[in-house]
Amino acid sequence: MYPVYALLFADTGLSTAEISSLFAIWSITSFVLEIPSGVLADATSRRVLLAIAPLLTAAGYALWIFAPSYPAFALGFALWGAQGSLQSGAFEALAYEELERLQAATHYPTVMGRATALATVASAAATALAAPVLAVDGFTGVGIASIAACVAAAGVGAALPEHRAAPDSRRGRRHDDEDGFAGYLDVLRTGAATARTQLRVRAALLLVPAVTAIWGSLDEYLPLLAVEAGTRLEAVPLLALLVYAGMAVGGLSAGRVSRLDPRGFAVLLLFAAGALAAGALTRVPAGFMLIALAFGAFQALTVAADARLQAAIDGDARSTITSFAGFATEVLVVGVFAAYAVGSQLLDHATLFASFAVAHTAVAAWLWRTPDHHSAEDGCGSASGAATVPLNRSSGRDAGLS
Repeated sequence: MYPVYALLFADTGLSTAEISSLFAIWSITSFVLEIPSGVLADATSRRVLLAIAPLLTAAGYALWIFAPSYPAFALGFALWGAQGSLQSGAFEALAYEELERLQAATHYPTVMGRATALATVASAAATALAAPVLAVDGFTGVGIASIAACVAAAGVGAALPEHRAAPDSRRGRRHDDEDGFAGYLDVLRTGAATARTQLRVRAALLLVPAVTAIWGSLDEYLPLLAVEAGTRLEAVPLLALLVYAGMAVGGLSAGRVSRLDPRGFAVLLLFAAGALAAGALTRVPAGFMLIALAFGAFQALTVAADARLQAAIDGDARSTITSFAGFATEVLVVGVFAAYAVGSQLLDHATLFASFAVAHTAVAAWLWRTPDHHSAEDGCGSASGAATVPLNRSSGRDAGLS
């Protein structure tokens, strides 16, 4: 559904502003649930949460294809937002701690980059299939296939390894006299204190939303940009396929990108922003080659920033702190959606894409002035080429692409 749902909304009669409001509902749900679900992932089984989450998105897709209307779209996005919140933080924390258990934590950027690339390739394959399915069976066929993919994802989540002691055992003390809610609050306080008092954690936490929010929001408008550029409706998934290819290459490059210092990050971010603006302003389908290049760079930066955050965290509140980053990202995403909705009344999609791309210069300037707190003595490098330095997302959003 991912590459064509904006077209489903438009086909149902929704305006760009109404579509933007749906994206805002998605993000509002995500950030309302982001921190509570992160704390829950530290207090309970992350594997169980990862198994339940895709089923929520499946229910949302069913609403979209069997009862297409604004209320159904809104409820579907609320369910998708809940799915993203359950997965956000839980998956990263589970992966990092399992690698840490195997004494391979320094390989996290490369492993997650490869996982992201594989997920992108799978999404690309689904996107390629979306074009003929859309031509033959319309949005219903695409929706049913997406529901099946979500059910399969739930099975994969249930099969993930998890070797964690109970929270009380990890803290080295017992709380027999405390109820579950008290333990929940204890995890939340621990995460908040860590983020507030540890400079390395705070800097890494802020980097994630700073790099992720804009491109993670513009992603939702790519089908509309493609149509505006003169692309036929049935060919839109093929342009999405091109962007997916760029993102897959970016994921595979995450290990190398994670070795960059802040100034290297800034340069790569400016390159990505320039390619995004130039690709959009061509106003022709061929411009998506530049957009694919930009999204590849953004994807690499995303994985690398998450790796820096995971390397900075040391304690029982890993999912909670990761969810703080997700929360900040979603707040910024809602702002981008709101600005896009207002801007769409005055500007075309190409101009809006270019305008938001320029906003990355402020982030690049901040990175240029940021000292590198992740030197080699912190254990952020490895002989294998993986490094735990630097972005939900990706937001939890990407986990729902199908």
